[in-house]
Amino acid sequence: MTTINKVMAMMAVVGMGIGAAVAGDAKSIVVDGSTTVGPIAKAFAEYYMGKHQNVNITVSESGSGNGAKSLINAACDVATMSRPMKNSEKKAAQEAGVLAIEHIVAMDGLAVIVNPANPCANLSIAQIADIYTGKITNWRDLGGPDQKIVVISRDTNSGTYESFNTLVMKEAKLKGSAEYVGSNGAIRQRVMSTEAAVGYVGLAFTEGVKVLSVNRITPTPETVTGKTYPIARPLYMYTNGRTKAGTALYDFVNLSNTEEGKKIIADTGFVPLK
Repeated sequence: MTTINKVMAMMAVVGMGIGAAVAGDAKSIVVDGSTTVGPIAKAFAEYYMGKHQNVNITVSESGSGNGAKSLINAACDVATMSRPMKNSEKKAAQEAGVLAIEHIVAMDGLAVIVNPANPCANLSIAQIADIYTGKITNWRDLGGPDQKIVVISRDTNSGTYESFNTLVMKEAKLKGSAEYVGSNGAIRQRVMSTEAAVGYVGLAFTEGVKVLSVNRITPTPETVTGKTYPIARPLYMYTNGRTKAGTALYDFVNLSNTEEGKKIIADTGFVPLK
């Protein structure tokens, strides 16, 4: 599935006043936020604009935290996030007169990835946490080669980082030498090119790397929806106000509930809602 070639400049919110209880029928929809949800949003935009040529949808991937800020500042119509809004963000939205409405659009499993040359096949949650805190520093301690582990993480503004920090790290501090990168794709590229690296990405970003089982459970659509994979999470879109049925904005954020939307989500590598 192709994606939008270039993100256009951010434009003002159309048809949605600050503090409105119902989002209006914008013919231009601006989306900003998560790099994880980005492929879904771009695929949705391409599909929807193909059906409705009078609607223009632009998608930017600045991170979940920045997506929330953009919605609060009326710089976007839809904030894509790979974690739920924090209480501090909800408070800031309320103070700005923004009614942040949550839409769960898909499910995802955080895949723990290594270079294909790495013989390691499984890690426990505790072992992953120990790698990222620096308690385990060499692959030989995990049945692998005598190589110092290169720890790769998402940047701290990322919803993927927040999910990993909550589900795996339990808020423990990452080791000082951990490398922080700005996207799922950047983690994948770093792991692909570095034999001793380990990272974590959304399920749609595992091409060319080796996915480890966690607690002996492989991340699949079945284990994610069945909640047996231990690092699973919902993916979100947020709007300012409840979207009005029959509007372009309503159709866009609710595409995940249609058969076409579910197929798009599956085709991008994520897990559709039941």
